[in-house]
Amino acid sequence: MATNFSKELVVKPGKKVKLSKYDPSDTLGWDKTHKMKEALQKAVDDLDRLQYLLYAEHKRALLIVLQGRDAAGKDGTIRHVMSGVNPQGCTVTPFKVPSPLEASHDYLWRIHNAVPEYGDIGIFNRSVYEDVLVVRVHNLVPKDVWSKRFDQINEFEQILSDNRIKIVKFFLHISKD
Repeated sequence: MATNFSKELVVKPGKKVKLSKYDPSDTLGWDKTHKMKEALQKAVDDLDRLQYLLYAEHKRALLIVLQGRDAAGKDGTIRHVMSGVNPQGCTVTPFKVPSPLEASHDYLWRIHNAVPEYGDIGIFNRSVYEDVLVVRVHNLVPKDVWSKRFDQINEFEQILSDNRIKIVKFFLHISKD
């Protein structure tokens, strides 16, 4: 019997996660059976219907954040899962090296600039946490700067949430192999 992914994989805010405790090859009982394909099709159909309601209501937005190592399958996940979504109401934003315009603003400017408008779905290919990780690893800013960003990002996400932007984050976990 297949596991309920939400119950098994949702991480409550503030809870620590050790990826080493998760086997990246574990499908939680789901495999490439006809049943799984039916469940995926139902989910895609539901997403299409819900996107239309989101658009028609025009009072809130959905922001999906995909994070994962390089080659984790973020692009493929977007292509596969969002196949049933109307592209007119969905924007995908990849966060790579900041452009000169983006670099001339505070680090959250480009993130806020890409937040979906009410009625739309926005997908971030990578997250704002890149602006902590990359600057930390490459020693681009001092610790007293990057360490404050964790709280700033949490505050920023709270502002979005308070303004009817639902944020759903996914970490695509694959093995190094």
